[in-house]
Amino acid sequence: MTDLKPIVAIDGPAGSGKSTVARAVARKLGLFYIDTGAMYRALALKARQEAVDPNDAPAVIALARHTRIDLSYDPREGTLRVDLDGRDVSQDIRRPEITEHVSVIAKIKEVREIMVGLQRSLAEGRRAILEGRDIGTVVFPDAYKKFFLDAACEERVRRRYLEMKEKNIPVEQQGVQNDIETRDRIDSTRACAPLRRTPDAVYIDTTRMTIDEVVAAVIAEINR
Repeated sequence: MTDLKPIVAIDGPAGSGKSTVARAVARKLGLFYIDTGAMYRALALKARQEAVDPNDAPAVIALARHTRIDLSYDPREGTLRVDLDGRDVSQDIRRPEITEHVSVIAKIKEVREIMVGLQRSLAEGRRAILEGRDIGTVVFPDAYKKFFLDAACEERVRRRYLEMKEKNIPVEQQGVQNDIETRDRIDSTRACAPLRRTPDAVYIDTTRMTIDEVVAAVIAEINR
């Protein structure tokens, strides 16, 4: 790791394992972990709290300009804390009603520009690993290593459903499938920073891989 450049980028669709893998790699290699999706979730939470329609782009943009979002990562525990205007919302942002509006808010060009600035600021001066949908294409196109994690849709649905059940979040599997399919469509077709794999990103199909296997593959590539 002595020659490792500062930034590792992991992109991919919902349920591909990005967050779990990025946290594990951060813990093993001593990197600062940045979950960019959590930042959009925090804004979606604030929009809901303040009764701002996620489809009202000017209102969401104004909200984003007056919102403070901070991330703090504990490498010993492998946990990420998300603060919204000074309040811990790490659990609140994972609720299904927040997930429902994330992709709608995230497709707004001006919102993405604000968030990209925050993400770059968080990573500045750090050895960091960032995961999201536009890390290797927009946030850090010159990242030292880029990865694109993917998995079959049915497997991504299964993972997300089990994850939410483990957190005691009431959800139906069909609802999870509908959400993932909608997010896939919005993320891949939006005009601003769509989800796509860059030619220099290492592609990993995680469908039949364990988390440990994916983590090992990512670390081996980083250390090449």
